[in-house]
Order: sequence, then C-alpha cells, then structure tokens
Amino acid sequence: MTFVTGLTCVICHKTYPADYAGYVCSDHGNEGILDVRYDYERIGATFTRDTLAGNRDRTMWRYRPLMPVAPDAAVPPLTVGATPMYDATPLAATLGLSKVWVKDEGRQPTASLKDRASAMAVVKAQERGADIVTTASTGNAAAALAGIAASVGQRTVIFVPASAPEAKIAQLLAYGSTVVLVNGTYGEAFDLCMEASAEYGWYNRNTGYNPFMTEGKKTAGLEILEDLKWEPPDAIFVSVGDGSIIGGIHKAMKDAVALGWIHRQPRIFGIQSAGSDYLVQAFESGEDVLTKPPISADTVADSISADLPRDRIKAMAAVTETGGSYLRVPDAEILAAIPTLARGSGVFAEPAGAAPYAGLVAATEQGLVSSDDRVVLLATGSGLKDVASAMKSVAAAGTKPLRVDPNLDALKAAFNN
Repeated sequence: MTFVTGLTCVICHKTYPADYAGYVCSDHGNEGILDVRYDYERIGATFTRDTLAGNRDRTMWRYRPLMPVAPDAAVPPLTVGATPMYDATPLAATLGLSKVWVKDEGRQPTASLKDRASAMAVVKAQERGADIVTTASTGNAAAALAGIAASVGQRTVIFVPASAPEAKIAQLLAYGSTVVLVNGTYGEAFDLCMEASAEYGWYNRNTGYNPFMTEGKKTAGLEILEDLKWEPPDAIFVSVGDGSIIGGIHKAMKDAVALGWIHRQPRIFGIQSAGSDYLVQAFESGEDVLTKPPISADTVADSISADLPRDRIKAMAAVTETGGSYLRVPDAEILAAIPTLARGSGVFAEPAGAAPYAGLVAATEQGLVSSDDRVVLLATGSGLKDVASAMKSVAAAGTKPLRVDPNLDALKAAFNN
C-alpha cells in the first residue's frame, strides 16, 4: 500500500487511478506527462521530520512514504542517495555571497544523479514483472539504469547517440546491457527507444515519459532540505537538459511545503548551454513549451543536450512557480567552471555538473542573487564521465603538468621556469 492518490496530467489535469498501467495521459499522448499525487494528510500523521531523523536508512528510500512504492517493496542493493553536500566557502567568497553549498551527485554508484530515477525504474519494472527495461540517454541515465539493473539481474536495452563519451559507453558495456548506438541525435535515439518499447512491450524508463522518474530524482531535493535542517536555501541552481531533474527538485519542495516541513520554496534557477537553450528561449519570450518546436542542440555538455526537452512542462513550472529564472551560459564558461568548481569545493564535475556554477556567476553579474543569499549548486555527475572535456578545461585555464627527467636537478629547473 502506498500513499499515492492518483496521477494527474500536467496539461489537462485529468487524474488517473494510482494503479494506472499507462505512462501518459490518454488524451494527450506522449506530451501528457503525469504528476504523481499523494495523500499528505495521511503521510503527515506518521511521517514527520522527527521520525525521519530517527530513520537509520540513509539511502533515498528513507523517504519511502513520499514515493510510489509499497513499504515492503524490495529495492536494489546499491547505495543510492545520501550524497554529501559541501560548504564551499571559497566559492562564496569569490562571488561575494553568504553561503554556497555543492551537492555532489558524482558520489552515486554510477557517478550521477540519474541513479535515483533508475533505482525507482527498476523497482517499478519489477512490480510489473518486466523482462526488459529500456531507456534512451546521452549517457548518464543509460549508465544508471545499466548499473542499478545489473545489481538485481534485470535485463536492459539502452539507446544512446553514437557520439556519447566513450567512458559512458564503457560503463554500459561493463554492466552487460544490450547497447544500441544510434547514428543520430539524442532526440532520434529517444524516438527509436519509444518505438521499440511499444513494439516489444519493454518497461520504459525514459525521462519525461515515465512519471515515476521525477519521484526518484526529487529525493536529491529532500536531502538538500534535510541537510540544511529544513531551513531552505534562497536559491538552487540546476543544469537542465530534458528537464526532469529540475522538475524533481521542485517536486521535493512542494512535498515539503505540503507537509509543513518548510514554509517557503527556494528560487530555482535552470542553467542551459547557449547551444542547447530551448527552455531559456521559451522563458525569455513567453512561448508555450507545449507547442514550441524543437531546436538544434549542440553543446559540450552532452548530459544537458536536448533538441526538445521531454519534461519541459514540469521544468518550466519549477522556475516560474518559484520566482527563479532560466539562464544560458556559453560552453567556454561551462568548461571554465570545471576547474573553478573543483578548486573551490573539491568537487570534480562533468560539464553538466559544473554548469550550475557558471550559471551562478551569470546570475550574480545580473543581480539575480544578492550578497546575503544562501545558494545550493547541484553537481549532477562526476568529471570522470568526460575526461576529454576536463582536459580541455584545465588546458584553457593554463594548467599543465611539469614534464621532467628522473633527477632532482631537472625538477629544480622545472620549478624555476
């Protein structure tokens, strides 16, 4: 038994029963993303901040009453969640801000926040007795699904653009997934995955289609609030591709407000590359994201490259409903953020994970954050996911190793140059 009361279409608000077997609203097809609704009164009767504090389970499953899974549902054995959040005093000082924290999702089992959604996907797939789980991804969601599924012996078929970083493809192959490299964009890989899952009856984990992925990702937001002892930050910066992560962070804030655990929501800022800025364009022009056509995305930050963000309705609501903003930053500034973030916090992030820092710099320059603001940066994935981009970033920063012969005189000469 769960506390889910139903699933509501984000377009027409039609509500489906909690045990609805579909993924999307029958009246709006693939665009009719569903939002999971809960009975907060019943949840709050037994699930409080005090009971949560006494829970010895430190994984994402500590928030189980706020998740669409039964209390006794078996969950994957890998430790998903409980990622650290660091007080990055040097970054705060550089930008003249009160506080800056960095939430390091690179510490997940497959090194990205996407493990949270994939853990949820595996639980829901096994509820349905699915033989195969599938997803399309630029790399991180694919690796997350492959790794979490491997931990329980669940078969997977993964669709990724052939241009995905080699390290991410290596993860998929190591975990034993059937990997389909698509000679095309992420959007084309997504569409092929959708067609294949319908044809073969596979369980579909795709972001912006499966409504339960938001519920897994929102646990990162709940951890942020719990780590800050339920005193919300003033702003949270999140890099955005398909839009599911930012939608999940927003859902966490709404859950906490509904339970009376917090009394205000932080402003949420969505950061996109200038080469993949669909939501920034829509935010600036007031365009309807339901009808806005795809763009042609091209960015070094492959994890946030999206021609058409699949979870764009929830993603736009996360910003507009909290008084935040969408900001674009050039790829050069995203790359520059990698060593800056690493040196100011100790967190080594891939381009998408460093983009929130680049966005914070832009927001500071534009006066969107003030000196007394307390800010959280969500670093969504490890820098080891994309070593080639990391090497470009340190080269651009003028950092290079010393090459010496194996003797002390050579070392002294190098130090003196």
